[in-house]
Amino acid sequence: MSEIKTAKPERSRAAKWSRRGVIGAGVLAGGALLIGVGIRSGNPVDKLKPIVAGGPGEELVNSWVKIGADNIITAIVPHCEMGQGAHSVLGQMLADELDADWDKVNVMQAPTDGNYVVTDTARMFVAPFTMNAADWIEPTWDGLFTQISRLGDVLITGGSSSIRSTGQYQMRTAGAAAREMLKGAAAEEWGVAAADIETRNSMLIHEASGRSAPYAEFAAAAAEQPMPQSPKFKDPSEYRLMGKSVARTDIPSKVNGTAEFGVDAAPEGLDLSYAATRRAPVPGTKVTAMNADRAKDMTGVLQILNMGSFVAVVADSYWHAQQALNAIDIEFSEPESPIRSTADQFARFTAALDEAGTTGGDKAAGKGDADGALANAATTLEAEYQVPYLAHAPMEPVNCTALVKDGKCEVWTSTQVPLMARSAAAEAVGLSKDDVIIHHPYLGGAFGRRLENDYVTMAVRIAKATGYPVKMIWSREEDTQKAMYRPADISRFRGGLDEAGKLVAYDNIFTQRHDPAEASVPGIYDIPNTAVRVAEAELHLPFSAWRSVDHSQHGYFIESFIDEAAHAAGKDPLEYRLAMLENAPRHRAVLEKLAEISDWNGESAEGTAKGVAIVESFGTIAAEVIEVDMSSGKPRMTGIWCVCDAGYVMNPDGFRNQIEGGIVFGLTAAMYGELDLVDGAVQQSNFHDYKMLRIDETPNIEVVIINSGDVPIGGAGEPGTPPAAPALTNAIFAASGKRIRQLPIAKQFA
Repeated sequence: MSEIKTAKPERSRAAKWSRRGVIGAGVLAGGALLIGVGIRSGNPVDKLKPIVAGGPGEELVNSWVKIGADNIITAIVPHCEMGQGAHSVLGQMLADELDADWDKVNVMQAPTDGNYVVTDTARMFVAPFTMNAADWIEPTWDGLFTQISRLGDVLITGGSSSIRSTGQYQMRTAGAAAREMLKGAAAEEWGVAAADIETRNSMLIHEASGRSAPYAEFAAAAAEQPMPQSPKFKDPSEYRLMGKSVARTDIPSKVNGTAEFGVDAAPEGLDLSYAATRRAPVPGTKVTAMNADRAKDMTGVLQILNMGSFVAVVADSYWHAQQALNAIDIEFSEPESPIRSTADQFARFTAALDEAGTTGGDKAAGKGDADGALANAATTLEAEYQVPYLAHAPMEPVNCTALVKDGKCEVWTSTQVPLMARSAAAEAVGLSKDDVIIHHPYLGGAFGRRLENDYVTMAVRIAKATGYPVKMIWSREEDTQKAMYRPADISRFRGGLDEAGKLVAYDNIFTQRHDPAEASVPGIYDIPNTAVRVAEAELHLPFSAWRSVDHSQHGYFIESFIDEAAHAAGKDPLEYRLAMLENAPRHRAVLEKLAEISDWNGESAEGTAKGVAIVESFGTIAAEVIEVDMSSGKPRMTGIWCVCDAGYVMNPDGFRNQIEGGIVFGLTAAMYGELDLVDGAVQQSNFHDYKMLRIDETPNIEVVIINSGDVPIGGAGEPGTPPAAPALTNAIFAASGKRIRQLPIAKQFA
């Protein structure tokens, strides 16, 4: 069994701040070398300028930095904006290294044509050890992963990776390089040393001669400057924008209604039709027959299509399409899966766990001798936890607009993976991906749902069948009942305590293992003997990454069991955790601060108590305390406190917003989230029976940030979710004595 590591090795300051990153080498179509600000074949701005800087007076200094004649600087960013504020913070990091005036900075979505990929995101997830590469080998790693990223269509937003990979390496490097190139161009013109030129608020300043000029004056000349291979990054003491809660660039358009999302797509010059679709209700089944007699003569109907796995109605409006679709009688094939109900699914999990027993299954991680320690423990305990299937339920419904004509395909859609969407569309209609254009607007939420391209392929198939531009929109019912889901699961634990109550043996087995691998490992805790095993079991519904992925289940599993161990030992649950974190000073600091801000040791009103949980995910340590009032017999949350250590937070306000959103997302799932199977199909259909946490149910949330220093920075979008459910269920136990081992919570108090 592999050894559990309780702490990640810290990279050196030199490796972190002076990495060549994006200025190493990569492959651009046609053989030129590029990654971000390429150095080996010179600056690729000649190739990229017509694509991203074709406006009058616009100059492309390097791949990521555009400067207009009006001295407006545009940061070109490769990640999508889905409400998390990534566009703004990526621009903020570039602008700080560039010494730009934030009031004159715009952010532009990188085009989906294959010229831009997120190399460092690929490296972070595939081969994180390369992030510590020495300067002499950095161009080799960078070039390799650029090629891998291009071949794999790695233009992706997910895994809370935008800021900690692309921001930390590509954006900062691009900004710092552009700053040095601008200084070099001005130094040549003015006949002074570049080192004597200062940069402030998008201005070049030479104090000794009294000369100054806006960046725009030297933008064209800067693009001709040699590329600095290792531009000097600012020390945190020099930050002007990073670490500050500067205004987000996407908020004004979202407030005044001019922001464009996928569902807003209205391609200029095209007369759109609309499609409503109905997919097979049970995975793996097909359309066998349909009667569209009532629908074909309904108002606005243009075409009715049997596409095999789904039926589509195309009409002059979405309303007309949906009403006609509702009038069609559709028959589907009989499902092959024997899983017909929720009980069947959990019976399948139980059978797999029973067959594995106390020693079987695949070994995922561990150390010591868990079985031996259990046999010799002074006290043993067992527990089993169960979580249901969950939907993503983004507020913007799934949609895609497509036109397939004259051997070309054009797509407008909200997606987290635009290059993968391009390839999926090309395959679906039998074209080269070079003949597919993806337009990539804002996303109205995603939570992992828009990492999949099932809706893109459906839309382009409909467009090809009709021959005219079609906007396909899924109803909320379609997205709830026939999408992809967070898996249900059962997790079993055995634990052994010594005479002092210390957890000395830990054995865990579950049935679903996806990503990330470390989610199921209690690696932060000092437990001498551990065994983590997987007994694979069939899933009836298709899987898709859900906010915080496996951490969302295992955060609940692990932190619930640790709480049970604390109770068995007769210890305070927060103090019990602290005692197992002697070798994890960052985690201890987070919990100690949490105890302080939540007044953990203070008196609580009768029927009221607090629960705690701590989970490290996506590079961020997040610990939460939730206070719950059980005096009415049902849980009512009265306070939520959270402390996070992400290494260094680039935009505190945006970070807090993401953590708060993650907490509410996790609490929604904990309280209400559940999809039931009836006759093999999902029963829930819309927000009336797939409930969301309401504002009157959500107490004040206080988030405190710890910047612990020179460690890799962590993410923000997902780490707030995993501790939410166990903090709440642990609070319910503390207040009522009722241990919640099966979610959702509301079902336990119905």
